Amino acid sequence: MPEQSAGMPRRRTVLASAAVTAAGVPLIASGGQAAAAPGRGGSGGATVQAPDRELRTLLKEIDADRIEATVRRLAAFGTRHTLSVQDDPERGIGAARDWILAEMKKYAAVSGGRMTAGLQSYIQEPASRVPVATRITNVVATLRGSVTPDRVYVVAGHYDSRVTDVMDATSDAPGADDDASGVALVMELARVLAKRRPAATIVFVAVAGEEQGLYGSGYAAKQFKAAGADIQGMFTNDIIGSSRADDGTRDPYTVRLFAEGVPTSETPAQANTRRSVGGENDSATRQLARFVNDVGDNDATGMNVRVVYRRDRYLRGGDHIPFLEQGYPAARFTEPAEDFAHQHQDVRVEDGKQYGDLPEFCDFDYIARVTRVNGAVLWTLAQAPGTPREARIVTSNLTNDTELKWALGTEPDLAGYEVVWRETTEPEWTHVIKVGLATTHTVDLSKDNVFFGVRAVNRDGKRSPVAFPMPGN
Repeated sequence: MPEQSAGMPRRRTVLASAAVTAAGVPLIASGGQAAAAPGRGGSGGATVQAPDRELRTLLKEIDADRIEATVRRLAAFGTRHTLSVQDDPERGIGAARDWILAEMKKYAAVSGGRMTAGLQSYIQEPASRVPVATRITNVVATLRGSVTPDRVYVVAGHYDSRVTDVMDATSDAPGADDDASGVALVMELARVLAKRRPAATIVFVAVAGEEQGLYGSGYAAKQFKAAGADIQGMFTNDIIGSSRADDGTRDPYTVRLFAEGVPTSETPAQANTRRSVGGENDSATRQLARFVNDVGDNDATGMNVRVVYRRDRYLRGGDHIPFLEQGYPAARFTEPAEDFAHQHQDVRVEDGKQYGDLPEFCDFDYIARVTRVNGAVLWTLAQAPGTPREARIVTSNLTNDTELKWALGTEPDLAGYEVVWRETTEPEWTHVIKVGLATTHTVDLSKDNVFFGVRAVNRDGKRSPVAFPMPGN
């Protein structure tokens, strides 16, 4: 084999470039030299972000008793079916809507003017599962960011409910797990965060029309898109009320996060690029899921986040999908295993078995822990810099190095950037290279052999989600 000349690129393989600890964890730091990488309890991960004192204090304020009271109050409206009455003060979706709004306004009242709460309504003309023109109303509370308010993160749950017959708008449909649990999570986070000053904007939404066909979230996503909203992350929490499966087994410290790979909104041109360079496991939503693991799976939340590489459960869907359709990164939190006797069921007893989505089958401590996962994620997203823009791998010259470029962020507390990489067969980022306040960096590794990403860091050490670079100049 001929000797390499001094001017030729060093064609290092991944294994030759990685320092390895006694535990077998590859380590890397500034300039590609060895340095310590933190671990995520049990699952590893070079990009983990440990909770700081501020976040731990915030998460301790999440109250399981308040969550229980919210779930029971929502169940007490009898039915919250989208087609149920809207002008009865005690029963139906209208009564639930008005109560949620009143509570959100209470939270907004202590925010020092940072939070506003209101209704987002439209008339849905007759369509699938909506036989007559029907007003569909979302309840929206917006906590405006104090530094970069145009950067937005959304958390949602749906407050409508149903029984066995999806068109039955009059029978009792308490909807405790599906999805008073998710709405209770959204409301508890709104209460806790209203007293704080996030750098970016957080929007808390209780949507309607989910059971009839994702109508409320579909309208909300289109409104955000029409307004040019820069939504860098959206989470729906749907069926997060119980850790008990239909066979009686329990997994009280796990929550599933469904995150798509190939983007729902992908264009034919984007698909061609993806097929050429890879990236099926590197959509913006998958990067968001990795971020959730990095900041939400720890002792402060008490939870294990199980990321599932699907858009949603098998052949099913939720309120994150309309946001995916608009090109926003979005994912779904759901309990570890469902008990189908307690969702989409008439309230009844058969052969001594109770059916129906009743509060007595919820685990309120579990909901509180899932709320802490969401709180850790949303707060860290809002306080960290935004996801880097225009990340690309330079392809104007064929070399065995990899040159990355990205746009400089506008955050006033921006401290710099980190390049991350991993083998193509690894699910998580395994190496971090600190590159400072730069917009370009060259790594002595071949773009053919590994995947790269870029994330931003602020002066407090908070990191953004990773941006996956596309080929460019």
